[in-house]
Amino acid sequence: MPADTGKIETALRHGAFIVTASGNWTIKTASMLEASIAKLAPAGNAPATIDFSGLEAIDTAGALLVRLLRRRLEQPGGATSIIGLSDSHAALIERVASASGTEPLPSETHHPLIAMAERTGRAACAAWEEATDLLYFLGVTSVTAVRGIIRPGSIRFISVISHIERVGLNSMPIVGLLSFLIGIVVAYQGADQLKQFGAEIFTVDLLGVSIFREMGILLAAIVIAGRSGSAFAAQIGTMQVNQEIDAMRTLGLDPVEILVLPRVMALVISMPLIAVFADIMGLIGGGLMVILTLEVSFHQFLERLQSAVTVWTFWAGVIKAPVFGFVIALTGCREGLKVTGSAESVGIHTTRAVVISIFLVIVSDALFSILFSAFGI
Repeated sequence: MPADTGKIETALRHGAFIVTASGNWTIKTASMLEASIAKLAPAGNAPATIDFSGLEAIDTAGALLVRLLRRRLEQPGGATSIIGLSDSHAALIERVASASGTEPLPSETHHPLIAMAERTGRAACAAWEEATDLLYFLGVTSVTAVRGIIRPGSIRFISVISHIERVGLNSMPIVGLLSFLIGIVVAYQGADQLKQFGAEIFTVDLLGVSIFREMGILLAAIVIAGRSGSAFAAQIGTMQVNQEIDAMRTLGLDPVEILVLPRVMALVISMPLIAVFADIMGLIGGGLMVILTLEVSFHQFLERLQSAVTVWTFWAGVIKAPVFGFVIALTGCREGLKVTGSAESVGIHTTRAVVISIFLVIVSDALFSILFSAFGI
């Protein structure tokens, strides 16, 4: 018989349905045999017997077909018997049957309330781990800063100055432009609403208080978080991927002292200056809007601004600046140090640095507002 031939013959003998399987039951004959098995029709409730005495060769595909044949011939009243199998063929069929006979796992039932509770729990645990990790890194950075105060020679002032230029001086154009435009928006929207009550002059009060207390520093912090916080995470993360930080530790150098502390110091020093610059640009933009559209002279604008803005209105914004800078630098450096050895991890932690920095800046601003309100500032 050719090597690519397999046969299935049926007969009814003495009230039994006999199926004779012969030839080669291999992968080459599988499609033909499967079609023959599909055409089989058991003879009523007669018991079925499969005779493999004419079987010449069988592989795993043929063993699966034997399993399919048995299922095709099974009757509710009795089992299908197999005869004529050699020991080797029987062992192969049994092994394939045991390997493919595992039942599928039951599908998991989905309950919306349980799923929501699970997601809430996972998010709470993740937030708690994030908070404790950030608190730990804050402690490490604080200890390193105290050690630098005790031993000023360990502080890399050249690196601090370089980072001040990058995060402070180089960010002034974008911060100034956005603050200028925000000042125009605040003045325009304020004047549009106050005009309904004939109180357009109070637009100057609104502009001065909002820019000095909130808008100037908050906008500057968000811009710096997106610009410098992401840069810190990407720079340190790339060093982590290139194993430069591991090399530092091998040489006995402290990455927090070399990489983190100069960046934190630079941003803490730069943020108050950036905040003042943002305030000035916001007032210029809003002032131009007021002078050109409300027929208010420059002298009247200055007089009204002086009466509306107190010293504490100015300092309320400036006091927040170092805290915002510290939070942004700390978060960016921490996310950079958490990068693992892949480029994808750099992108993930850079994005996380921006998101967490902005979130912590807004939370800190809310806490400052509560504190200033409690002290009447």
